[in-house]
Amino acid sequence: MSSSHFLAVMSIICVGLILITMTMPGVSAPVRTAAGYVVTPFQNGMNSVGKWLGTAFSGFSSAQKLTRENETLKKQVSELTQENNDLLQKEGELTRLQSLYNLDKKYSDYTKVAAEVISKDPGNWYSTFVVNKGSKDGIAADMNVLGQGGLIGIVTEVGQNWAQIRSIIDDDSNVSAMASNTSEPCTVTGNLLDMENGKIDFSGLRDSDNAVTEGTSLVTSNISDKYLPGLLIGYVSEISLDSNNLTKSGTLIPAADFRGLREVLIITDLKQTKENS
Repeated sequence: MSSSHFLAVMSIICVGLILITMTMPGVSAPVRTAAGYVVTPFQNGMNSVGKWLGTAFSGFSSAQKLTRENETLKKQVSELTQENNDLLQKEGELTRLQSLYNLDKKYSDYTKVAAEVISKDPGNWYSTFVVNKGSKDGIAADMNVLGQGGLIGIVTEVGQNWAQIRSIIDDDSNVSAMASNTSEPCTVTGNLLDMENGKIDFSGLRDSDNAVTEGTSLVTSNISDKYLPGLLIGYVSEISLDSNNLTKSGTLIPAADFRGLREVLIITDLKQTKENS
């Protein structure tokens, strides 16, 4: 017998017993006794089923509530994660802009235009790249470019609203430099292979007094035909005597960050114009 049939039969029995009790008072006692054997277990079973259903429904409601709360928490976590990412991005932008502001103050004698990087050549490093300022903003070829930390490079091509820049780490770059503490000249040469170790090369430095050591800063030389004097290039990391026993060469760590450029400052004073002013 199925559970639905059993329930129907028990219901009929219960109704019949009630009617007998109401219409035949004399048999109420035996009926109550029979009901004790028949109805009570059934009633207990129904109570148990009711309790189980109540517990199950309560558990189901709790599960639904937990599911809703879980979805709410997930949404809150997602929103907080996005807010955190936005804050980190703004913090990074603030750091970069603060660095440019410090450069602007450090080289306050020069007129500058801020520009954003809009494209670059393939590769890990910003050896050549394009910014969103051009001739309409007063940008011209051979203008020096600063970035986070120091010298970035020089403008090589200009359009109406764009300019291409070759950085000092590019293989075709040569910068007339000098040691900041002795003013002795040398040449800084770009080397993308060495940049994998965070370094570029310098050579032809005269240093008979051994004044140039690890950590000495190199800046642009006053005898450069394109670079304005005194712009920070980087710091000596290795130095050794050349085979001629007269000059030294080695590597330096660029002051600027060439892996994640976002904004630059273009000095609008040309070397010849600045010297003749």
